[in-house]
Amino acid sequence: MFSTDSTDTVGLAALIPGALPMPLLVAAPGEILLFANAACEPFFAQSANQILRQKLSELVPFASPLLALIEQARKRNAAVSERNVDLSMPRHGERNADVTAAPLTEPKGAVAILLQERTIAQRFDRQLLSRDRLRSLHGMAAVLAHEIKNPLAGIRGAAQLLEDAVPASEKNLTRLICDEADRIRALIDRMELFGDARPMIPRPVNIHEVLDRVRQIAQAGFARHIAFSEQFDPSLPDVAGDRDQLIQVFLNLVRNAADAAPASGGEIVFVTAYRHGVHIRTGLAAGRISLPLEISVRDNGPGIAPDLLPNIFDPFVTTKARGSGLGLALVAKIVGDHGGVIECDSAPGRTIFRVLLPVAKTRPT
Repeated sequence: MFSTDSTDTVGLAALIPGALPMPLLVAAPGEILLFANAACEPFFAQSANQILRQKLSELVPFASPLLALIEQARKRNAAVSERNVDLSMPRHGERNADVTAAPLTEPKGAVAILLQERTIAQRFDRQLLSRDRLRSLHGMAAVLAHEIKNPLAGIRGAAQLLEDAVPASEKNLTRLICDEADRIRALIDRMELFGDARPMIPRPVNIHEVLDRVRQIAQAGFARHIAFSEQFDPSLPDVAGDRDQLIQVFLNLVRNAADAAPASGGEIVFVTAYRHGVHIRTGLAAGRISLPLEISVRDNGPGIAPDLLPNIFDPFVTTKARGSGLGLALVAKIVGDHGGVIECDSAPGRTIFRVLLPVAKTRPT
């Protein structure tokens, strides 16, 4: 039974906004922000303190319908709502949300703004569709390995024998055959990785140690020209997963980011955050899985073409002239094996890959 004591009621009312899984803001006249709950931090990719140091107009696009909605709520002195409002900004990426603005009695003129993101369900659907396509690739990889590798080795061997018999002026043709055979074999080797059905044994992994190792590898080689920065949540719990596979995931993402970043002034930013209230329904016995750990890799490259973005994790889809289109597909497979989801927001000058993962289970003491 609930207590009717006024002190208990006041205490309960104070706890509710912070416990909401959706972003909640309170704005006073003049676009001054008075309150931002914990769910605002991953939504706006900033800490609550950073959010409250800004005006509301600095958090949302110029002339956003959200601002007009707030004024409408004040004038009517009643709650008003609008669906699918575009709240995209360079610092936090693509965001579309259903917005409800409701006037408060205190302080005077204050309005509570509740945001319910719409895009996350769509991204999960795209991710699950990509996983189905990857399952089809598993079988194809096994067939290709068996049916192509053996005759390919014979073709390469024959070309090597011919190389000793042809004139020097024609040796470039036999070398071309060998090189192309090697390229096809390397592609099949990469595809075979999709057929690896060995179960992963998840263990607690400190994701910040993984990102630090990835940064060291990148800065020692392909990303020497890139400036790295970090926005870490030091209280983030361990991820449930395989450390080596997670290094492979983020190394692939960083390699893509380094390739996309400008030669001068290139930047890659790692961001970690605890994202409240994120679940995905798996269709398995486990039902709904919580994915509160968000790890982002952001670059300042030219962005991904809008027509490619919905299919970026599908096999053989690539933005690179000489790419195979298997790197991000393999990343999506590994993330899926971890019970997680990967999503991408992209616009000119900013691309963000977000990986959502489950928390490692603590062992009973």
